[in-house]
Amino acid sequence: MTKTIATACVAGLLAIPAFAGGHATGDAEAGEKAFNQCKACHAIVDADGNDVVKGGKTGPNLFGLPGRTAGTQEDFSKYKKSIVAAGEGGLVWDEASFVAYVQDPNAFLKEVTGDSKARSGMAFRVRKEDDAANLWAYIASVSPEPEMMEKTEDGS
Repeated sequence: MTKTIATACVAGLLAIPAFAGGHATGDAEAGEKAFNQCKACHAIVDADGNDVVKGGKTGPNLFGLPGRTAGTQEDFSKYKKSIVAAGEGGLVWDEASFVAYVQDPNAFLKEVTGDSKARSGMAFRVRKEDDAANLWAYIASVSPEPEMMEKTEDGS
């Protein structure tokens, strides 16, 4: 019993960095290269309207993704019901949720929402966990810290 508790504690401590808002365990430079696949559907446009990465508008703007509630990007109305439901259920994007989502979006949403028919609408999957972590690192590197987003959304 003690060994099980100790193992659980160690596993929990190792997971803490993955849940930190803007902290990323991947390689942002590798993620920038991998983002080329993403920009067919997603752009990264900063709060002033400047393109960080020009891209498609089929998917939401990924600027400020770390710390954002799923399915809530302003000026984007094409969300699938499942991603909105996940956000309404409390899903806030962090490294762990992003990595799991991009590796198998439909399975992730089914688990998070409890809806066996949940669908993401995402066109492709990131096969390797390291590649997904690199994408997160890149998106986090070009986004403000989550607490900065909260301050600007509140107007303070």
